[in-house]
Amino acid sequence: MLSTVFMLSCGEDRSGEYYALIGSKTWIYETMQQNYLFYEDLPAEDGLDFFDKPADFLESVVSDQDKKNGVTFSHIDSVKTTRVLSNNPTYGIEGTLVRGTDGDYYYTILYVQPESPASEAGLKRGDHICMANGTKLSSSNYAGYIQTPTTTYTYKVARKGESATPDTLEIPMPQPRIIEEPSVYLARNFTTSNGKKVFYIMYNSFETSEESDLKSKFAEGLASSPNDIVLDLRYNPGGYVSTAQLLSTILAPSNAMGQNCFNLIFNDKLNKVENYAFDPTLLQGVSNASYEHLYILTTSNTASASELVINCLRPYLGDKLLQVGENTFGKNVAQSLFTNASYSKLEFWLTTAYISNSENYYDYYTDGLKSDYTVSEDVSGYLGELGTEQDALMAVVLHHIENGSFPAVETPEAQSAVSRNFGMNQTPRVIFNSIAHKPKYSKITKY
Repeated sequence: MLSTVFMLSCGEDRSGEYYALIGSKTWIYETMQQNYLFYEDLPAEDGLDFFDKPADFLESVVSDQDKKNGVTFSHIDSVKTTRVLSNNPTYGIEGTLVRGTDGDYYYTILYVQPESPASEAGLKRGDHICMANGTKLSSSNYAGYIQTPTTTYTYKVARKGESATPDTLEIPMPQPRIIEEPSVYLARNFTTSNGKKVFYIMYNSFETSEESDLKSKFAEGLASSPNDIVLDLRYNPGGYVSTAQLLSTILAPSNAMGQNCFNLIFNDKLNKVENYAFDPTLLQGVSNASYEHLYILTTSNTASASELVINCLRPYLGDKLLQVGENTFGKNVAQSLFTNASYSKLEFWLTTAYISNSENYYDYYTDGLKSDYTVSEDVSGYLGELGTEQDALMAVVLHHIENGSFPAVETPEAQSAVSRNFGMNQTPRVIFNSIAHKPKYSKITKY
């Protein structure tokens, strides 16, 4: 018997709708026996709880190779018509909970979703939320105050001001609501101090439904013939393989058209490899990009389809591709969609293939894809506006564009003003990062 634990966007628990008896094996287990990339790691049927809920059952049988850092790659979704930040009402805040050794907490905002309650309230990247309705944040209450609010709160916020001491603000929040999350978060063109034209784009998810917007933003950005492109994937956990193929084709050199982009390597039972090429027919509405350097910004939360793009472009771009930031997450596998008419509300995304580049390289599960220059965001300090010289990752890129080389070393920043102001120790610790908890997928739309 099967059930689901998913909550639909209206907040109603529909788990009772999906019970069904299908004999001695569940459909999930039968599907995994044939198609799972790690089928050899499946436990024997004896002792398995086939009466468990689908998501719980799946979690009980997946291979250790199918998970990392608390994230399981194979997953069961409820069918959704739109991509939303959360199935529950939210303020639209992405950020990190930081704790000092003295026990104080604050929540650093990485970014706010456009057209969200947080945006309407005027919250910004780099703001530090310290209190809600006069109560200090803690590891036990921050989620209700920030991640899954059910009502309005007034935040006490530390914000970088003109002096070393941060401004202290009282910001009342609007009512939380369901937020749609755009794939392209930010795109802009600018000219550096030495006259180089740059196109910067922050891309946060590979979604087939938003490919037209992706192409439109690139068409606008490439119209000025930029010397360099900055692709910001620091918060991108993945998405659809087909959309990654599109982005890779836009960014690949013209002489790579028609050549191998990446391969999907399935298990030895299926004994097949699917080859995907840089496909110029995908470029309707946008041209193939030409540039001196492609800078890709990454963190440990850059995963899956994002890593696919970096890995597949490496053999063709060589030193023209410069990865700045941190090593990526390290997810080198893809998930295929399986459905069953008896469970029409469920989507079973099963890990079925390794993703390799044209040189058959996919061995980056352990360490991720390594950055060419390592620099991290200081979530205990002030982050600076995305894509500007105040942004630590972008500052390194601008140094390279303007000087032809990276800085000699990463300069450690002094203790942040917000830490001093709120009694924080000089070694704050990240307790929770909302980006790190996002699902990390490379979804195969055909199987």
